[in-house]
Amino acid sequence: MADFPTTARVVIIGGGAVGVSALYHLAKAGWTDCVLLEKNELTSGSTWHAAGNVPTFSASWSLMNMQRYSTELYRGLAAEVDYPMNYHVTGSLRLAHSRERMREFQRAKGMGRYQGMDIDVIGLDEIKGRYPFIETHELEGALYDPNDGDIDPAQLTQALAKGARDMGAKIIRFCPVTGVRRENGEWVIATAQGEIRCEYVVNATGYRAQEVGRMFGREVPMMVMSHQYILFEEIPELAAWSKEAGQKLPLLRDVDTSYYLRQEKNGMNLGPYERNCRAHWATADDPMPEDFSFQLYPDDLERLEWYLDDAVRRVPILGTAGLSKVINGPIPYAPDGNPLIGPMPGVPNAFEACVFTFGIAQAGGAGKVLAEWMTEGHTEWDMWSCDPRRFTSFAAAPDYAVAKGMEIYGNEYAIHFPRHAWPAGRDRKLSPIHDRMKKLGAQFAANNGWERATWFAQAGDDTSEESTQTFRRSGPWEKRIREECLAVRDAAGILDLPGFSRFRLQGPGARAWLSTLITGVVPKPSRIGLGYFADDAGRIVTEMSIMAIDEDFFFLITAAVAQWHDFEWLQKHLPEGTEITLQDVTENFSCQILSGPNSRAILAELTDADLSKPWLTHQSAQVAGRWCQLVRVSFAGELGWEIHTKVDDTAAIFDAVWEAGQKHGLKPFGMFALDSLRLEKGYRAWKGDLSTDYTVLQGGLERFVKWDKPEFKGKTALQNEKQQGASKRFVTLVVDAGDCDAPYMSTLWHDGKVVGETTSGGFGYRVDKSIALGMIRADLAVPGTMVHVEIFGENFPAVVQEDQPLWDPKNERLRA
Repeated sequence: MADFPTTARVVIIGGGAVGVSALYHLAKAGWTDCVLLEKNELTSGSTWHAAGNVPTFSASWSLMNMQRYSTELYRGLAAEVDYPMNYHVTGSLRLAHSRERMREFQRAKGMGRYQGMDIDVIGLDEIKGRYPFIETHELEGALYDPNDGDIDPAQLTQALAKGARDMGAKIIRFCPVTGVRRENGEWVIATAQGEIRCEYVVNATGYRAQEVGRMFGREVPMMVMSHQYILFEEIPELAAWSKEAGQKLPLLRDVDTSYYLRQEKNGMNLGPYERNCRAHWATADDPMPEDFSFQLYPDDLERLEWYLDDAVRRVPILGTAGLSKVINGPIPYAPDGNPLIGPMPGVPNAFEACVFTFGIAQAGGAGKVLAEWMTEGHTEWDMWSCDPRRFTSFAAAPDYAVAKGMEIYGNEYAIHFPRHAWPAGRDRKLSPIHDRMKKLGAQFAANNGWERATWFAQAGDDTSEESTQTFRRSGPWEKRIREECLAVRDAAGILDLPGFSRFRLQGPGARAWLSTLITGVVPKPSRIGLGYFADDAGRIVTEMSIMAIDEDFFFLITAAVAQWHDFEWLQKHLPEGTEITLQDVTENFSCQILSGPNSRAILAELTDADLSKPWLTHQSAQVAGRWCQLVRVSFAGELGWEIHTKVDDTAAIFDAVWEAGQKHGLKPFGMFALDSLRLEKGYRAWKGDLSTDYTVLQGGLERFVKWDKPEFKGKTALQNEKQQGASKRFVTLVVDAGDCDAPYMSTLWHDGKVVGETTSGGFGYRVDKSIALGMIRADLAVPGTMVHVEIFGENFPAVVQEDQPLWDPKNERLRA
């Protein structure tokens, strides 16, 4: 082809709504030398058969931001690019059958209002007023979102495409990509029409993302579901009502039953997310076809009968309409139901914008986020919820991805409760002492695939999945968590903590290089300390424990889920041609936390290590004749040690510690107790309290900033912020809460104004108080200030605490 481009700054593979939105937003950001390649016609994948619903609702702060941005973009897009679009902003009703669902809606309302949206929770009379054809049996109320609606997916995609082309970007249709290779620091994209050299590449290929990912040596964690929706013929009463009212009915979602019902012209569109769902292209007997453009699966209406019957009972006029058409098409699912947006793990200058389950609602926001990532190196909102690096290699195993995808689909509208663990795809990574924990009554939850004990049940405790489906603090676990916390306070507790991400860093200049990346001081040999990594804007990228073995030899320890994210951050900043080596040794080690006033007495029976070495030191030692690293730190805030072991020695050391500890009151404790204990110490949790939504100074971490270092990443931005004063400050709040503690992103109020948000919350059993950590307007971050925390729609008084921990404020117990 004469006009086929041979070079570009960015090549986007995939011409659905998301890929085209990425092209549009890159062009808007000034990167116009971009080319989009589509194997067929634009929209030929999931976009063409998408229902086109555009909700803002989400239980995730970042997804809500992204969807809100989409609605704002779509409202003005037709005029901006001069392309006609059918976009109906009808509002929507989400129905609640239970008190817990109403609580979820109140939380979403609080988040939405914080983001400037007029979301409301309404009662039965108002539901009927907004939707006259509805029956309100078994309902508690509804969430009303005035910004919800539906859009024509093809028109949306073409409008974005026109906008991108008008700014100079190129779209080449009927141009399948046949391969990619890395050459001289560039990508070479091979197509049926020729090769394109480019600096960056984006996989935006929807349900074909795995196939394209493999060209880069990347296994994308995903699967494909069959999703059906039914179109009904015209309903005379609906036509008459619409004509008189001059509008369409609000989009209806019966989330507890699991379907949406939408007015389509003067008929209706019913889309269930059925429990008896079906995966496609998941086995060797059912391979993905070479081309499935503009194609559908055969109808499978038997699966939907129950949902259809329920919808007819809810909206009886639906029962008078004939069925006109069934759409049954492929929708991709990641193992947690969120899309993949961001850097392609382990692949330089490659990005993903794929596996969108709600691609039309999220396309606008996804394009914005991806363009920011590529052009600025970071995003406005912390997007960990969608970061491809949140999964590691285990998640791409087909049986795992299919099991999780089907579980998510069948529970698409499910409430995500804080103590609930989803049962599918479990036992992927087990601690060497998993069986011992199980015998002690451990209840487990997975963290980056690692099974960790959350609490320890005793005979007669209700451990059913149903018991965990509540936002309330009280449940069968509460008594046990209290006992576990008090055992750590009064005697000793042991926590099995497999899966800490662990990187070995060594070589000439390792210390000097690490010092340029963290805001503070690199610890001296035999010491351990926290290192905070900032981006160029001074925002918190991550926190790692830095264990100095020698002058230029370190172990960097970080959260289990941060494994790929943090390793890549370090790798990306290694100087070229360096002798420094960086290895991920996560799988080689395990860890136990022994904490409490009796922990020294327990260890003294098992080791000749120097147990008088102070807090924040570490030493190689023999415990029960096996090597371990004894690290004098405690996330629980008591005298204690982390016992880092080789995997094969973990069980022997645990058995010895357990046996020696019995006469000292040693008890097992789980992650729920650890969360309570760390809140009392004001210790931050990764991607809640510590995220790129906040700078290091806003996060209350100035004591970890060494201003007189010649240079470190983020220094200029942080110096500027220090000069001008931070707009927000991190605080600990004691909340006079009811039966629920403050969840993440609960709104803080003062004098009728929104002044901040919580970043985590829970109950402290040593201080016997409900605690929230959060960010507040800087002038209110004064001890004794009274604010209100909005918890599930109700405001509870809270008091800003002194800038020191609630428990053991002078760290005397830690240093004992």
